[in-house]
Amino acid sequence: MKRELGIARCGLACCLCSENVACAGCDSGECPDKDWCENRKCSISKKIGHCYECDEKCTKGLLSKIKPYAFTEFVRRYGEDRLLDCLERNEKNGIVYHREGINGDYDDFDDVEALIEYIKTGHR
Repeated sequence: MKRELGIARCGLACCLCSENVACAGCDSGECPDKDWCENRKCSISKKIGHCYECDEKCTKGLLSKIKPYAFTEFVRRYGEDRLLDCLERNEKNGIVYHREGINGDYDDFDDVEALIEYIKTGHR
């Protein structure tokens, strides 16, 4: 885990991403998705660093997917440090962020609350 990379604007965990060796992040100016990323554009236009700082409950862009939406909601409730602590603990306990391509153990959910509980406890 590269904790210093933290959480992306949309809620994805840059700190655990398998692409974080080559990716410099949302704000680097080098992001290959910067021209189409709706969450990046929206948060920049609102002058906020992350979607979790916004008061709106939206499902734009990547927030239409369970994982980034649940991670964003987790940070709203408990803070980014607690999310990072949980992700780090879970990784040490064998939970994998990216197992096949960009899918891993946090992707097999269809309920936001169930995923938030999994993040908190590391148990299904």
